[in-house]
Amino acid sequence: MKNLQKPSVARRTAILGGACAALCVVLLGGLSVAQSERAVTEPDPVGAPPSVRRLTEAEYRATVADIFGPDISIVGRFERPLREEGLIAVGTSHSTISPFAIEQYDASARGIAAAVVSEERREELVPCTPRSPTRFDRNCAREFVDHYGPLIFRREMTRSERDHYVQVVRDAQQRLDNDFYAGLELSLAGMMMTPDFLLRIERTEADPANRGQYRLDGYSKASRLSFLLTGAAPDAELLRAAGAGELHTADGLNRQVERLIESPNYERAVRAFFRDMMEFELFDELAKDPVIYPAFNSSVSEDAQEQTLRTIIDTTVTRNEDYRQIFTTRRTHLTRALGAIYRMPVATRNGWEAAEYSQSSGRAGILTDISFVALHSHPGRSSPTLRGVAIREVFLCQIVPDPPANVDFSVVQDTTNSSMPTARERLTAHQNQPACASCHRLMDPLGLTLENFDGVGAFRQRENDAMIDASGSLDGREFETPDQLGQAIHDHPQTSRCLVDKMYRSAVGRATTREERPWMDYLNQSFQANGYRLPDLMRTIATSRTFYAISAAADEETSDQAALQLQRNGERS
Repeated sequence: MKNLQKPSVARRTAILGGACAALCVVLLGGLSVAQSERAVTEPDPVGAPPSVRRLTEAEYRATVADIFGPDISIVGRFERPLREEGLIAVGTSHSTISPFAIEQYDASARGIAAAVVSEERREELVPCTPRSPTRFDRNCAREFVDHYGPLIFRREMTRSERDHYVQVVRDAQQRLDNDFYAGLELSLAGMMMTPDFLLRIERTEADPANRGQYRLDGYSKASRLSFLLTGAAPDAELLRAAGAGELHTADGLNRQVERLIESPNYERAVRAFFRDMMEFELFDELAKDPVIYPAFNSSVSEDAQEQTLRTIIDTTVTRNEDYRQIFTTRRTHLTRALGAIYRMPVATRNGWEAAEYSQSSGRAGILTDISFVALHSHPGRSSPTLRGVAIREVFLCQIVPDPPANVDFSVVQDTTNSSMPTARERLTAHQNQPACASCHRLMDPLGLTLENFDGVGAFRQRENDAMIDASGSLDGREFETPDQLGQAIHDHPQTSRCLVDKMYRSAVGRATTREERPWMDYLNQSFQANGYRLPDLMRTIATSRTFYAISAAADEETSDQAALQLQRNGERS
């Protein structure tokens, strides 16, 4: 497996430039601004091999919360995730599990298991009471394993697996001062260290409707569905439906899809997707110069992310509006920490309150939120280039090449040059370098429209006492203000196609293929026909044949290989 990482913030904050060929922006996955011929009905599915994907931190935490309760703490630390094709969700199909990760998974599993059987929680979380806490109770041990095993493995356990974990309870109880609950604890921790929990291993079975072909088994379909619509493993009802074969029928699948979309956990899945899409993990290493930006701190960093997620949820889930309105809405939510930077009064002392950007504020949509303009800036100054690159890559699914190593950034970095007081003037001088001009013409006109916001997102009209010119353009459309930029992104045909592409790639954990272009055209057509509403897009994916289609039977050794990898890494640690 490849072990590539997203470039560091230090590298990403280098001002992009460099020699670009005629095509400086590369479109991903066959996306095209031109309207293609659209299918009226879902095309025949192409499929791909069954996958093995590592749980993301968000999926791990959400699954633990669903099984044991939201107040169960997780003590282990998580490795920095692998991002591929613009998404951590795609990187999960390729990331390795290091000895460090095994140690942290083990610490988490032991901590969770200890909390479950603790005296404070055992009455609530242990489904049976042993005849004696100092003697082995086979019936209680079996009930405990039968209760948690399927939720952890995301499928029914085999008889040998059940017997094994019951025996673990007995062996551990005898070795640990005849403490029955200590036996339950080690058995539960052991289940949470298996590949079946830490990895999403898809399994196949013979397809009775197509002789010689295979399909995902019911439990693998349940996992695909649940992680898409809840951000966590299947619940007991979905596992029941999978075991009963209901997910192989259109009616049974539709019932579960509607149930999950109506559940409170649907919002969690949407949040997880947009945290991934907007690269919010980079906030973990974001630093701002405290002398230049004294109001920026960890509370602002956390609240800024939550503010944007609340706007997205309010628009796409609560109000079920056109997805593209996240770029134009003036509705928002604020805390006092954010209000200090936005210069907006917040009456609520602790917590959130609804707010609205004024017409004169220069703000509209999430591109003017602190979470975007601060994340895509330098520690001590703003960056039109970084912001322009982020708009192209995050929201339009385009790739801007990295700059050559020998590009001279000194002109742009010198903010004290009185002859070039604003970023626009410095970038204009920088573009005079032949190796820089072509790419910067694609990035800077977008980012310069956000120059009224400094490196942490506070509004300003001047830089070094010079008036800021915030005009810009996007693919031939010109604008003067940030809210006009938001409207341009709203109207750009690539905006909705990018969301569709990333949503599907996140769902299947891989890049789309050339053969899947008819499916992607169909998905885009459906998204447009349904008013660009996110729940309808996710419903279309979840009820489609394509989402569950496979092109080959699973490798019978996949699970064994995953288990061996975990075992070897554990031995090294």
